[in-house]
Formats: sequence, C-alpha cells, structure tokens
Amino acid sequence: MLANMRFQGRHGYYDHELLTPQPFEVDVDLELNLQPAGVDDDLEQSVDYGKVYDAVRQIVESTSYRLLEALAEAISHELLADFDVSEVRVRVRKPEVRLSGPLDYAGVEIRRRRPGNERRG
Repeated sequence: MLANMRFQGRHGYYDHELLTPQPFEVDVDLELNLQPAGVDDDLEQSVDYGKVYDAVRQIVESTSYRLLEALAEAISHELLADFDVSEVRVRVRKPEVRLSGPLDYAGVEIRRRRPGNERRG
C-alpha cells in the first residue's frame, strides 16, 4: 500500500482547472501473494514501491483528465499492466476543489482486477 502520495496535476472538468497545476492525493493498494517475498526476503518476488510511485507520478503529472474517474482508471490500468499484481485499488482525492461550500476534498475510489482473476462465488 502506498498512502497519500501527493502530486501537482492539471485535471478537472473546467478549462481553468487544466491550466494551473493543483494538488492531488493518491492511495494505491496492490493485491499479490507476499509470502514468497517474505520467506526469501527478496524484492524480486514482490513489488518495488519506488517504481509504483514513479508510475503514478508520471500519470498524474504528465497527462490531463476531465474526471477523477478517468485519472483513477488510467492509474489502475498502468499498474495492472506493468506490475505482477492481481488487483489494484486506487483512491484519488482533489483537496482544493472549489464547490459551493467547505469540504476536505472530492474523491473517487475504484478497484480493478487483472483479466482472468475474477473472484468466484
């Protein structure tokens, strides 16, 4: 799990939100079998958190999306494609969203599984 990663990005429904970078916070939960890495104390049998962080940063900082849902989908797609994980959960928060009243943030949470890893029952 990587919690509360903070990046500057240009995402939002309105054109002005795409012009000026604003803060975004991202949490990522990765599902995989950690037993081999734990038994052998071997990073090669786990996931390199630094590489996950860099992948998320690249998406948030280099691309623009109108919706937080689209940003979360892009992150989940990239992590499932690039890392040996069966499932990811991505939470994206926009703490400086401007609405008609005070709030801590607007956010979305999605969970995606690698094709073929659907749970049964």
